[in-house]
Formats: sequence, structure tokens, C-alpha cells
Amino acid sequence: MRRAGHKREYDAREAREAYLLLAPFGVFFLLFVLYPIVRSVADSFTDYSLASRNWVGLKNYLRLFRDRAFLLSVRNTVLYAAGSIVPLMALGLGAALLVQRQSRVMFAARAALMTPYVTSLVAVSMVFLYLYDPTTGAFNKILSAVGLPRQQFLYDPSQALWCLVAMNIWKNFGYVMILYLAGLTGVPQSLLEAASLDGAGVRAKLVHIQLPHIRPVSYLLGTTLCVECFKTFEPVRLMTSGGPVNATTTITYQIYIRAFSEFKMGYASAMSVVLLAIVLAVTLVNLRLGHQLDDGGDEG
Repeated sequence: MRRAGHKREYDAREAREAYLLLAPFGVFFLLFVLYPIVRSVADSFTDYSLASRNWVGLKNYLRLFRDRAFLLSVRNTVLYAAGSIVPLMALGLGAALLVQRQSRVMFAARAALMTPYVTSLVAVSMVFLYLYDPTTGAFNKILSAVGLPRQQFLYDPSQALWCLVAMNIWKNFGYVMILYLAGLTGVPQSLLEAASLDGAGVRAKLVHIQLPHIRPVSYLLGTTLCVECFKTFEPVRLMTSGGPVNATTTITYQIYIRAFSEFKMGYASAMSVVLLAIVLAVTLVNLRLGHQLDDGGDEG
């Protein structure tokens, strides 16, 4: 009985210490995550501006479906995410497979590939703004040197969004590589060696051993990259301001314009709620798909 009493007292003390350590994060979460979400949802049902706040019900949400700029921003954001995620994951996995060997050359290669990711996004945006310049940019100089026509890049509505996608792939390539590299180090070497003894080639080992083992990493990357793509703001604000003719405007940029240029806080809050719903839906679908594939693989 005495031992059981000591154990309960010990468990209670551990629980108090755990709650005490979690308290700073809990306060941060309540003040800077949960409260803004609840406030945005509440404001989305009003015509809140700097001057007044009046209840308008679903008016802001109904207006979104008639707002051509917002609908374009949704399309652009989806295209931006779709054009970024698949190449990032494919190129990152390929690079991880190439640099997974332990050597000084591979360490140097990893550091070089990680450099863009740890570089400030503002600095990267400024560099690419110069590279894409239609008159003095390095990319057009290269095209001219090899006899190809010069391009307008960020000034062409058909090219501007894909220029941002290309920059995003270059910027985040190292992040994807490092996560895949961490996943590949967890693949049991005994399985790879046994497969080699059985005559399995590089492709067979990749498909049947390595890819199944790094599937959780792929789920994580698919979710985090999607969320980051839907949150894209800085490159649009710095490089294109949503142009030309709204060709690069994104949901977050539309929220910024409505809230801080037009001061339509209620309408911007409705956009924020829609963005939150989209990100939440994509995350849940990705998690559901991951569970289904894992269950199917386990049954197989």
C-alpha cells in the first residue's frame, strides 16, 4: 500500500512538472493561434472595418463566389502547389539517393544543396527578380547567347506564375532532400544487402525496399509542402504584386490586399476562414490516403 501511495505521488508530481513545462506553449497557442482563429471566424460574419463592425451573416462568403480576383487567387494557389510539390518531392528524393553515401564530397554536396533553403526568402526573391528582368536579367542573357528568343518572364501572364514555381522549387529543394535523406538512413542495411545477394538491382531495391520504408516521410512532405504553398505570400508581394493582371495573385495576397489596402477586415477574415478550411481539408485527405495505403500495404 505504501509503495502504491508513493507511486501515485510520483506520478502526480511528474504530471505537474509536465503541465508546467507545457504551460508556455499553451499560453502561446491560446493567444497567437487559437484566439486569432476564433476571432477571424467571428469577424467573417461582419462588415468589420477600422470604422465599424456590423453583423452581415453569410454575405461575405456569398460575395467570395462572385469575386473574380479571389477565384483567380484560388486557381493560382492550386496551380502553384501542384506545380511545386511533385517536382520538389521527385528531385529531393533523387538528390537524397545520390548524396546518401558517407564521404567528404557528399557532405559538401549536401551543404551546397541546403544553402538555398537556409537563405532568406526575401533575399532569394530579390535575386530572382534580377535574374528574371527582361532587359538586364541573367536568364535572358543566357537565352540570347544560345540563340533563343528573349522572354518577358514575370511580365508575361502565361509565364509569371511558373517563374515563381521554379523559384520555389529551387528554394525548398534542400529541405526535401534532407528529410528524405533522414528517411533513407533508417532503411535497414541488412535488407539491402540481402536483396543484393538475391540479385536485385538498384531499381528493384528502390521500389520494393526503400520507397516503402520512407512512405511516412512522403506523407509528411506532402502535407507540409501543401500547407506552405497555400500560405505563399512574400514572393508574390515582392516580385509581382499579384500581377500581371492577377496572374500570380494568391489567396494570402488577396487577404493582405483586402485587409491592409482596402481595410475590409470582415471580408478578409472570410477569405482567411476559407483558406483554413482548404488547408485543413487537404491535410485530412492526405492523412486519410496515407492510412489507407499503409493498411493496404500491411494486408499485402
